[in-house]
Order: sequence, then structure tokens, then C-alpha cells
Amino acid sequence: MRRNDAGGDVVARIKDLILRSGLHPGDPMPTEARLVEELGVARSSVREAMRTLSSLDIVEVRHGHGTFVGRMSLAPLVDGLLFRARLNDGNDLRTLREVVQARIALDLSIGQRLVEAWHEEDLAPARAEVERMRAAHAAGRSFAEADQAFHAAVLSKLGNELMMQLGDAFWQVHTSALPLLDVPPATDIRLTIEAHDAIVDALEAGDTTAYEKAVRAHYSPLERNLTASE
Repeated sequence: MRRNDAGGDVVARIKDLILRSGLHPGDPMPTEARLVEELGVARSSVREAMRTLSSLDIVEVRHGHGTFVGRMSLAPLVDGLLFRARLNDGNDLRTLREVVQARIALDLSIGQRLVEAWHEEDLAPARAEVERMRAAHAAGRSFAEADQAFHAAVLSKLGNELMMQLGDAFWQVHTSALPLLDVPPATDIRLTIEAHDAIVDALEAGDTTAYEKAVRAHYSPLERNLTASE
């Protein structure tokens, strides 16, 4: 006999099924019919629960192919923080400032580990992204793509997937929120590019103090611009 389970209960039971079945990101999920049978709930309850799980990136629906275990990314966090930033009344940039502060705190907190991981290692990929930034800036184009790739390259040495996802989530929020909140580009944005170069220099030299100084310089143009936009 099928139970009329509340949506949240079905969500929890499907999550438990994923764990019990030893499924991993990318693995196919049981079919809807099997979930209905195994959980003993209505088809509508399963569909509602799968929509919720999809919004959380716990499952991924690939139209024409089926449903799979999701990437467990921080996409829901990004969406939530972007909505929160836009929800602020008027020109209140509090959420964006807090995200920037969180990025700074994250970058500083892992400084010693990054220095130890990268000292005398090949940072050519990160250096190449700095050159891409310079070229894009000189041509009057956005260098956001190269900036994102730079931070991913630097964090990759930690071997910490969650740290990489968290760093990229904060990057996405602050980069996406700037145009949404009509924050004009910083006039001294070129200093940010030079700060990226200084970060690479510090990591190659194994100098934690220089790394921390470069991180603060990296965010200074943005912080000044946010203060001027209040």
C-alpha cells in the first residue's frame, strides 16, 4: 500500500537510497517506477521530490537520457547568495561586501598551505592566465574567464575539491553580482592583474607574507569601488 508521504520525507528517503545503494555522481538513478515501488509512495510524490533534489544538484535530469546522481556542486549556494544580494533594498551592497570579505578570509586562511604546496613547483598555468588577463584588459575586454581559471589553477594544488568549489562559488557570486547591482568597474582594475602576478611570485618563492600582501592588493580595487558606490 502506497503512503501519502510529505515531500520532505520522500526527499530524505531518496537521499538515503542513494547512500545505501553506494551511488556516486554521474551514476544513473533508479527509474521513477522503481522509486515508486521501492518507497511505496505516489508517483506525484516521487516527481516532486526529484524536482527538489534537482534544484539542490543532488540529482541531474538529462532529458532523453534519464536521471543521474548530481555533481553535488555549490550551485544552490551561488543562486541563493545572488538572490539575497538582489533582494537588498536600494543600493545596499552588504551581501556583496560580505562575499568579498569571505573570499579574502578564505584566501588568507589557506596561504601557508598553498605556499608549502607550490614552493618550487611549476606555476606556468597560473602565470599564463595572468597574461590572458593582461591581454584582455589591454584590448578592453573582460578578463573574468582568465581570472576564474587562475584561481582554479592555484587552488588545484591543495587537492581539496570542497575548497575549490567554495572558492569558485564565492567568485561566481561576486562576479555575477557586480553588473546585477549596477556596480561600475573599478578604475584601477589593472592593479588586480598585477596582484595576481604577485601571488604567483610569492607562491614560487615560498613567501607567506608576500602572498598575504598580494591577496589584499588583489581585492583592494574592488573594496574601494564598493565603498565609493555606497
